[in-house]
Amino acid sequence: MLIRALVASDAQAYRALMLEAYGVYPQAFTSSVAERASMPLSWWEKRLDNPLDRLFGAFADDRLAGIVGLAFEPREKARHKVTLFGMYVNAAYQRHGLGRRLVEAALGEARQRAGLKVIQLTVTAGNDAAFALYQRCGFIQYGLEPLAVRVGLEYFDKIHMWRELQPD
Repeated sequence: MLIRALVASDAQAYRALMLEAYGVYPQAFTSSVAERASMPLSWWEKRLDNPLDRLFGAFADDRLAGIVGLAFEPREKARHKVTLFGMYVNAAYQRHGLGRRLVEAALGEARQRAGLKVIQLTVTAGNDAAFALYQRCGFIQYGLEPLAVRVGLEYFDKIHMWRELQPD
């Protein structure tokens, strides 16, 4: 399994995997299939070419099987923080350590950036597998956002987690 940074030429595969993620786990993402499916491919290319975002993909036999992203803070007073986002692994590749490898790739990238001290994320309350993964990777819960996401008539809370970034 190869894990590498995604580039604009990966946009079609990235789009397909994220649309799958939005459909399979709608409560886990603030974007919806309808919202993102309407975006042109150029939007996805720009997302992969944005200097404030860094996205990593896990490839199995040249097929994108998992994804995770880092969003860097542009504001001067918050540049010491980065947000992990968009974590998803296709069902065929779950429970094989791929999620952990993706998170560790993101952590490795974040550690290479000068001035970063904190990495944070949110995870949907009740997503025990993801919560446990993040805990194994050193994240701790610091808050709960009630009613953070609405899917249809249901509301879902988000758990806020963080960890300090220390050099390897």
